[in-house]
Amino acid sequence: MKHLLGWQEGRLEGVLILLGLLGIVLATDCPKELQPGDPLPRLTKEQLDEFERGRVVFERVFAEETGLGPLFNAESCAECHEDPVSGGAGDEIELHASLFHEAGMATVAGVTPGGVDGFCDALVDSGGPIYQLRATSLLQEALGITAEPVPAGAQKAQRTSPDIFGFGLLDAVPDSVLLYHADPDDANGDGISGRPNRFFDGRIGRFGRKAVVPTLAEFNAGAFQIEQGVTTPQAPEEGTVGGRPLPPGVDPVPDPELDAESVRLAQQFVRFLAPPPRAKAKRGSTRGEQIFAQLRCTACHVPVLRTGANEVKALEYREVRAYSDLLLHDMGPELADICLGEAEPAEFRTEPLMGLRFSQHFLHDGRAATLEEAIRLHGGEAAAARDAFLALTPKERAALLAFLAGL
Repeated sequence: MKHLLGWQEGRLEGVLILLGLLGIVLATDCPKELQPGDPLPRLTKEQLDEFERGRVVFERVFAEETGLGPLFNAESCAECHEDPVSGGAGDEIELHASLFHEAGMATVAGVTPGGVDGFCDALVDSGGPIYQLRATSLLQEALGITAEPVPAGAQKAQRTSPDIFGFGLLDAVPDSVLLYHADPDDANGDGISGRPNRFFDGRIGRFGRKAVVPTLAEFNAGAFQIEQGVTTPQAPEEGTVGGRPLPPGVDPVPDPELDAESVRLAQQFVRFLAPPPRAKAKRGSTRGEQIFAQLRCTACHVPVLRTGANEVKALEYREVRAYSDLLLHDMGPELADICLGEAEPAEFRTEPLMGLRFSQHFLHDGRAATLEEAIRLHGGEAAAARDAFLALTPKERAALLAFLAGL
């Protein structure tokens, strides 16, 4: 009997050991749930190191003596992309401007568009299209200004700072995918006619509220000079003050003020930022996702895009739940502001909804305080979906909003 009991005890001990080992294996094999600000899964050790070093550059605070300004909007990248962590949304509002010409009208600089209808002047020769709202003390003393002047007669627009989670994946989506979703002539007759914007050299754009910047590398490198007044090898010139040269003595740091390796590391940080996970499903959110599709919101907010071949395995052939087609759509006259590239004043890129739950204000200019208000302000190609939303029962509307609030 004692022998039997001893055998049973030994067997139980063996089972417990096996269970413990199994737990270790499962804990090792099951990756932890991603959190906002985490890197993409499956990065190499070297890429993870670049991600962390890039975060340091992204969070670096510049001052006048280290290259800030003399015109700028923020003292660091993280100042505008901070909530809930570096890479998230910000509460800053930027000022953009351009000038849309009819045939025969003169530009601000006095140059005619050659009689071409719909000519868009980005006001590059006059400091545009982004106008800095802050000036260093040296520039204030020299010119008595606190912000960059906007040319008289220019159309103005406000822009919020979105989160940039998952932007590396958006960068890795082939142009062919965007063109697949495009329907510029509304050939299928559904009232949706998304089309790509194009950069000034003809390349397809995807970044920015007007989708004019083609690549993430250009988007990031340009931001140092445009947003912080920090020159880089890619953007080595300080620019002007509304088209006028900088006065002497206001830019004491030699150009470029940030070295190429720092720019590269900042790019790697943004490139490798993972999309944030959706919030744990709340009651009604599953039904809300179904309603989102039934209202045909997905005609523009395409739920899933797929990346193509890529030198980074973590970015290659991945599905990204962007809820965007990255194309331009006419949003109606009430939201219209400026033109940019081929985008007309009422056209905006479909806003990706990754990380939507971390936003405190909505739409391109932040005018909507709630998701429901943002939907109600949709017009143009989105008018039918908006009207269908307004026709929902209170319960259905709550379910849809619960779904969106969890993205």
